[in-house]
Amino acid sequence: MFSPAQNPYHGGIPNARRYNHEWLEAAPMRHAQTPLAECIQGGFVAKGLVLLVAAALSSVGALAQTAGAFSASPGVDLSGNWAPVIHEDFPERIPGPELVNYAGLPITDGARLFAESWDASRLTLPEHQCQAHVAPYIYRGPLNLRIWEEKDPQSQRVIAIHQYISTYEQNRTIWMDGRPHPPDGAAHTWMGFSTGKWEGNILSVYTTHIKEGWVRRNGLPESDQATLSEHFIRHGNLMTHVSIATDPVYLTEPLIKTQDFNLVQQEGQNWLYPCSYVEEIGNRKRGAVPNYLPGQNPFLHEWADQFHIPLEAALGGAETMYPEYQQKLKNMAAGASAKK
Repeated sequence: MFSPAQNPYHGGIPNARRYNHEWLEAAPMRHAQTPLAECIQGGFVAKGLVLLVAAALSSVGALAQTAGAFSASPGVDLSGNWAPVIHEDFPERIPGPELVNYAGLPITDGARLFAESWDASRLTLPEHQCQAHVAPYIYRGPLNLRIWEEKDPQSQRVIAIHQYISTYEQNRTIWMDGRPHPPDGAAHTWMGFSTGKWEGNILSVYTTHIKEGWVRRNGLPESDQATLSEHFIRHGNLMTHVSIATDPVYLTEPLIKTQDFNLVQQEGQNWLYPCSYVEEIGNRKRGAVPNYLPGQNPFLHEWADQFHIPLEAALGGAETMYPEYQQKLKNMAAGASAKK
């Protein structure tokens, strides 16, 4: 090996040119008459070799940026069939929440008024019977979840992560190729438009263009201006899903929820959700929409009275989310006892 001072090629191609120039001056026209073996030994092809190697290295660098390059996608593979661990928040997720139970939710006055006027019989209307849950809510119910990757056939980089959700047979695409979100006026869908990126081994997803849906399935609405941030975190055969919903219309603060899923080997579980609307209520007047006028909801006090809590707490709001609210409840209870 040459030391840097001895190596005629040290410093790159300019030094190689100087070396060959000196050699050519010492033996003019030798390259035209010298056999190939002598040229190689003497250094005649040195310049050509240096240029060839440099070109090859340059082409390798360029190739590394093309579709055929080997460059593994970051993150972990979330592919598989997943089933929810539904003991978390079981009463809300399976039987369904009680009417006028909005405690612990950062809702606006408008959301509360909407929910108080909501009649559960509204779900019997044909246009609501097969209404899908939106992305911020759909993971809360019973479902089978299948996840798989779509890869570029040349580079094998992940273009998108797809999800099939058995409830209402929803297909969701999380784009991983850096594409922008559509303009505000683009169509809204139940699953919205989602883009994702890996933050270490956590898949972080941002979703816009979501249709109006539920914050809670007892009349609390979510507007079509809501956005959703999510984190999918896999630990072996367990996956945690963190959702952060932001809604400038019906929420005063972001609403954070978590769900866990187990990786499962499916053995005949149902993946279909055929839904056809029918006429459930006979003799209903055409155009009638079940509702309660302000102050006329007969269930307003039901849940609060059942659990002996003030109606103010049952009606929710950001304050009811925090542990400090427990002290306020105690003070309200003490005040109520003193009045008796």
